[in-house]
Amino acid sequence: MKLYIKNMVCIRCQLVVKSELEKIGLHHIYVKIGEANIIESITPEQIDLLDKALRKSGLEIMDDKKSVLVEKIKSTIIELVHYTDEQIKVNLSDYLSERLNYDYTYLANLFSEVKGTTIEKFYLNHKIEKVKELIIYNQLNLSEIAYKMHYSSVAHLSNQFKKFTGLSPSHFKNLKNKRRGTLENL
Repeated sequence: MKLYIKNMVCIRCQLVVKSELEKIGLHHIYVKIGEANIIESITPEQIDLLDKALRKSGLEIMDDKKSVLVEKIKSTIIELVHYTDEQIKVNLSDYLSERLNYDYTYLANLFSEVKGTTIEKFYLNHKIEKVKELIIYNQLNLSEIAYKMHYSSVAHLSNQFKKFTGLSPSHFKNLKNKRRGTLENL
């Protein structure tokens, strides 16, 4: 049985879900960002127990189909930006349509309705957060970061970074308080 979990955006969240499943005696086939596949049938009481435990960590079980689809959009983008170096060979709209088996117009309208922002803005916010992370780690120069994050040039990266943060990447790098947003708050 598949469970869809809201706000599950990182590996730590996956560990929380696995731990809570084990506490109530449930075994999983897999737990990945946004969902868990459970071997057993789950009683309503177990779902309630699990949901209460997950809410303590800022997670929650979803049963509304639209909410599940919005979370799938979010988790697909988060995986693409933060957990793979995959360069998509088509534009983002085609990529999401293919991965989720829905028309992009429907996905975009639903996402905007539920989240109050566009898919594109959500995607770009995550890209900029990843760029911030890479700048803070100071292991790659700006050219390498632009290449890794699939920008056409350093100038393109710099322009988009400044548009979203109000700072140039080099000014951001020189800040003493390098604060990044959490994935959950984007």
